[in-house]
Amino acid sequence: MDNSCSPDNNSSWKKKITLFLISQNISLFGSSVVSFAIIWYITLQTSSGKWVMLFTICSLLPQVLISLWAGVWADRYNRKYLIMLADGFIALATLGLVVAFWAGYQKMELLLVISLIRSIGAGVQTPAVIALYPQIVPLEKLTRVQGINQTLNSVLMLLSPAVGGVVLGLMGISWAFMLDVLTASLAIAVLSFIGIEKVARADETASVFTELRQGVAYAINNQLLKRVLICFGLSFFLITPAAVLTPLFVERSFGSDVWRLTANEMVWTIGSLLGGVFVSLRGEFKDKILTSAVCLVAFGITFALLGIANHFTIYLIIMGIAGFFLPIISTAQTVLIQENVAANMMGRVFSLVQIVTGSAMPVAILLFGPLADIISIGLILLVTGALLAVVGVWYQLTNQG
Repeated sequence: MDNSCSPDNNSSWKKKITLFLISQNISLFGSSVVSFAIIWYITLQTSSGKWVMLFTICSLLPQVLISLWAGVWADRYNRKYLIMLADGFIALATLGLVVAFWAGYQKMELLLVISLIRSIGAGVQTPAVIALYPQIVPLEKLTRVQGINQTLNSVLMLLSPAVGGVVLGLMGISWAFMLDVLTASLAIAVLSFIGIEKVARADETASVFTELRQGVAYAINNQLLKRVLICFGLSFFLITPAAVLTPLFVERSFGSDVWRLTANEMVWTIGSLLGGVFVSLRGEFKDKILTSAVCLVAFGITFALLGIANHFTIYLIIMGIAGFFLPIISTAQTVLIQENVAANMMGRVFSLVQIVTGSAMPVAILLFGPLADIISIGLILLVTGALLAVVGVWYQLTNQG
């Protein structure tokens, strides 16, 4: 299948991907700092679960809703300029928030509006970013590059909460916003140095809705893609308790000390960092479906063990091991799609992935959140972990041959 845009077969692709990774990780860092700063600011100002819920909805829902259109745009227009436009859109909205706060207009509702706008920008940007990789990276190098990117992401996830806390504590939330404006501007400047052509298309006249339907039909009629999307939906649904409820589980089972909650986040991130290093050093997974299936089973086993851990140290070790598998499965699944999707469909397919993954967790938390007040979180982790392992076995068996 023709799924590349002929990235240069010499060292020039290395320069392009280096600049691209720098650009996107600079942008990610600023966005992460702002996300932490906003959620902490809302928590400190309101102590309200309702406001935290509203922020979460405004941060996630618009990104999901805009994704289908964003996928069409990523296939229709030059992905480089689409990424730059989305980053600029987010930076401009954030700059407006800075001006409003400096002028004394510091309303919670304004934070929700800006979070909504930033989510729209992220929804446009994400499919274009993932679809761009095969344009500038040879297919055989995609796994190594994704591993490097996962490692950088994990490092930033370790740094951004600390930076966000320092900036928020010493300088105020306005300067956290300004940091994002500066990093977005720098990311756009770096990306401008990369020469990337628009994907060649046979039909330039179809409407957005026609292309949208073509993208959905393309994924549904491709048996591999259909199973990958089902796998994404089921796994993200079942991963939700481990992703969302573990801080509450720690508080109920081991104590409400802040250091315990911090350690819970850090060991997962450290595990992910080590997993990213492993992927970048390995460089390739020959059987990406088997790799993904094994990781899903490993996720299931570790999440189930979290539910029955009776000592905090043991719990942290298991959490770190679980984090190790995240970059592996993320890379294997992403590269599998990149290798098996036509270049002019890449944006739409990854927008479908974003919709499936972005919808599964909010739907799941509507079930598991209230359930956590009725039965023990440990039992929820045990059952969902076991079901996740079953999904891994199903994924391997249905893709054989």
